[in-house]
Amino acid sequence: MRHAFMLAALLAGCGGATAPAKPVLKFTAIPGDRTTELREKFAPFAKHLSERLGVQVEYVPTADYSASVDAFANGQVHLAWFGGLTGVRAAQAVPGARAIAQGKVDPNYHSYFIVNKATGIEPGEGFPTALGGRKFTFGSESSTSGRLMPEFFIRKHTGKSPKEFFGWEMSFSGNHEKTAELVQAGTFDGGAIDYKTYDRLVAEKKIDPAVCRVVWKTAPYPDYHWMAHPDLDKLCGAGFTEKLQAAMVAITDAKLLEAVNRKEGLIPAKNEDWNVLRDLARELGLVR
Repeated sequence: MRHAFMLAALLAGCGGATAPAKPVLKFTAIPGDRTTELREKFAPFAKHLSERLGVQVEYVPTADYSASVDAFANGQVHLAWFGGLTGVRAAQAVPGARAIAQGKVDPNYHSYFIVNKATGIEPGEGFPTALGGRKFTFGSESSTSGRLMPEFFIRKHTGKSPKEFFGWEMSFSGNHEKTAELVQAGTFDGGAIDYKTYDRLVAEKKIDPAVCRVVWKTAPYPDYHWMAHPDLDKLCGAGFTEKLQAAMVAITDAKLLEAVNRKEGLIPAKNEDWNVLRDLARELGLVR
């Protein structure tokens, strides 16, 4: 027993028993795709950042868009991949939160309006007014590309609210993949979807573009980004947020970038990049 005590004391003197544990950086992402798939996608991304930054990095799944914002606001995670609207909400909920990176494509993002071929609605340059009175689904209620911007364009091009244009209350699938599945199955005549998700689903042969087809592509707007919690430097050390930003922007491995479907790479971002969305969300009553 005495020898065991002496060994413990020696280890403590060498930092063995009392060595401080590495900080754990927990991050999440809005679940635009299946949660199980996101966990698999983010595993190599987390491993890369952990090795690059010298801290333990863990992905934390969340049930829906609102839960992602809540986890960030409550300090359960200190980094999040948000859409434009969820990022605006998170920044309002957490003063000092910073957008630090976005995809190269994100300053000029798009939504697709998709339909089931049975509708007979054909692709065109103009807004698809033939969708009026049809069964239509948006994605998440908090989605920029699946709700905020599609609603904006509906109002802009028809002069009507979604309820007035479609003839009933708005329907929400919950995420982009589900929107595509519901339209392909004919459960809904049409839907609004993130263009990169649709293109990926077609490439993976999960969606048949001849059945679930794009009839309109919106004008560009800013969308997704990585947001850092203001307590991140307290957790991982002074200057860590800048190191994290530099590490993200430096990623060139397409397999790592697949986690956020941004094979084109990431670029620096700042909160002001989403001022236009913030103003629009206020007009529609989606933020304070």
